[in-house]
Amino acid sequence: MEISSRRPATEAGPAEWFTGAVWIDTVADAAPPGTVQVRSVHFAPGARTAWHTHPRGQILHVTEGAGRVSRRGGPVREIRAGDTVRAEPGEWHWHGAGPDTFLTHLAIQEADERGVRTEWGAHVTDSEYTD
Repeated sequence: MEISSRRPATEAGPAEWFTGAVWIDTVADAAPPGTVQVRSVHFAPGARTAWHTHPRGQILHVTEGAGRVSRRGGPVREIRAGDTVRAEPGEWHWHGAGPDTFLTHLAIQEADERGVRTEWGAHVTDSEYTD
């Protein structure tokens, strides 16, 4: 058993992956041979991910605030503290804060046999965000 009391510094979300101000805190990375990764992601109002997919799927658990999520071809759905979202393996989706609210969620995903956890696509347009 290992107990860690020190975390890495908060990192800014890369502009290639996000629109708006986003900060990422590492919560946990599994020790090999495990591949699970847990991040706490903090979105400023209007901030959101680009379209992306996870080869083994993703679980999001909203810890604070309210936001939005959508999958390719689906409607924009509202999410809020206490909600859990499950994206299926290979499902293109995006998520982020509401236009006037902050959002924090835990993002849980694992790597595939190539070591890939996330594949990134195009940025979500304003019309995709508001539909």
